Amino acid sequence: MTLANYLTLLRVILSPLFLIIYLWHDSFNLNLASLPYALLLVVAVLEFSDFLDGYLARKYGEVTDLGKILDPMADSVSRFAVFLAFTQEPVSLPVIYVFALAWRDSIVSTLRTICALKGFALAARLSGKAKALIQAISAILIIFLLIPYGRGEISKETLQYASTWIAGIAVTYTLFSLFDYMIANKEYISKMLTIKGK
Repeated sequence: MTLANYLTLLRVILSPLFLIIYLWHDSFNLNLASLPYALLLVVAVLEFSDFLDGYLARKYGEVTDLGKILDPMADSVSRFAVFLAFTQEPVSLPVIYVFALAWRDSIVSTLRTICALKGFALAARLSGKAKALIQAISAILIIFLLIPYGRGEISKETLQYASTWIAGIAVTYTLFSLFDYMIANKEYISKMLTIKGK
């Protein structure tokens, strides 16, 4: 366990906090006007810890096999928590969006695991890093939309319409990154699927 890995674990532990605050903000004495700022704080902590654990691992030469497993898992958990929260009122994103995110990450994680067991690693793609950035930006934009909504400056219909389009762009790129990943690693995936005869 390195400092970077501890930070990654902290991100996993803190991820449900976004969902909890969004769903039960009344229990934390947060009204609709103050809720977005609490959500922004949680997202800022999650995103900064994501940057910091990678930075520390590279700077101190502490890139570990455990970290390679934990980091993408932490990314997935934090993104799922955010977008799953947004399927509830007042944002009300389509649940299929969350399924698409989970579907993409499940396929990539499974392929990585199987290939690792067979002795070869699937190369990371720039589209995967861009996917994480686009998802983070879309989540932040939706939170920013909650600010005028909480003040009564935009309607719930406007909030939901804009949020659906913003998240839809992120989901579309997420699915594109899956196909880009599979095409780029088709040789290794083909090896994985090949069953040698006796």
